[in-house]
Amino acid sequence: MDISRPDLKAKKRRRQALTIAIGVVLLAGITFLVMRLKPAAPTVDRSVVWTDMVKRGPMVRQVRGLGTLVPREDAIRQIPAQSEATVVRILTLPGSDVKADTILLELSDPQLSQEALDAELSLKSARADLSNVQVKVQSDLMAQKSTAATVNADYKQAQRQAQIDKSLYSLGVISGLAYSGSQGTADQLSTRNKLQEQTVEINEKAVESQLAVQQAKVAQAEAIYELKKQQLDALKVRAGIAGVLTDMPLAVGQHVTMGTMLAQVVVRNQLKAQLKIAETQARDIEIGQPASVDTHNGLADGIVSRIDPAVQNGTVTVDVKLVGALPEGARPDLSVDGTIDLERLKDVLYVGRPAFGNENSTISLFKLDQQGKGAVRVPVKVGRASVNAIQVLEGLHEGDTVILSDMSRWDTTDRIRLD
Repeated sequence: MDISRPDLKAKKRRRQALTIAIGVVLLAGITFLVMRLKPAAPTVDRSVVWTDMVKRGPMVRQVRGLGTLVPREDAIRQIPAQSEATVVRILTLPGSDVKADTILLELSDPQLSQEALDAELSLKSARADLSNVQVKVQSDLMAQKSTAATVNADYKQAQRQAQIDKSLYSLGVISGLAYSGSQGTADQLSTRNKLQEQTVEINEKAVESQLAVQQAKVAQAEAIYELKKQQLDALKVRAGIAGVLTDMPLAVGQHVTMGTMLAQVVVRNQLKAQLKIAETQARDIEIGQPASVDTHNGLADGIVSRIDPAVQNGTVTVDVKLVGALPEGARPDLSVDGTIDLERLKDVLYVGRPAFGNENSTISLFKLDQQGKGAVRVPVKVGRASVNAIQVLEGLHEGDTVILSDMSRWDTTDRIRLD
């Protein structure tokens, strides 16, 4: 016969309640601890990130820009039309090598030919008139000189006679009246002699004036003739310099007016690079700074020769004069990549330039741990920047390795694992 034990059932219920309470407390504690745990660091493939080590030493500040090769101003010759004309023949096509005397095309202008003939005849007429004037004025001058010579001879004869009569009068051989007559004749001829000398002098000056007037007419006729002759010769358009014919926007039968550009010739290897530099990077560029231009077939050294004062589409145009031999294939309009050296910093802490981050600012970078298995985000204060490097002021030390790739995908986490 079983005996009822109510006290045992009460103890059993108390143990079950205690067990349940302990389980609830343990579950709440575990839940609280799990909630306090930080999320696991995301894993990043090591092969897809770009890293660099912080170094100390000299750093060259540079800026880079794309551009093209263009002819230098002193290596371009544009040939304008010197008169209205019609294109009758094209002898050379763009891209051809030319010499200074190479005829590029021929023009025709019948009116100019007639004007050149008229100018030649006018010049011959002016020269003939000059010869006639020269003969006439010389003849007149010779007549004046002949008259003056006769008067001078008469004056000298009268002067000698007066001297003789003076001596005879002193001896009493002739009368005073005879002496006075000869002396008066000598005085009269003396005055006439002076007048004739003055007349000859005036006529000589008049001859010079008359000849100068006629010579001016000849010079004018010569200038007109030379101009027409030059314009006539210019109908055969020559290159003028040795180089490459780069442009000729004409067709046979086309009529051109004075000043129309007929052709353009460029001297080979006389090129410069025109680089487009971002306006935010162009403030430190100065004339004379060294530069390097990559033509994709080789590098060419250069120096900054001009900085455009205006900003266009967010860029500044910088001209780089190329020095030394040019790489093979260098030609006008070739796309190039140029780098300009701004300054050389000595003994600075620097690292490769990250994908994002401006100079003189504070940026955040992931710094690798010693094992290279993980990285922690750290703030880094940077200074002056170059094309491929940036100065480190605070936040990193020599030998630290940081990730330079674009890590914006992990902006919400402060650490990552590298796999």
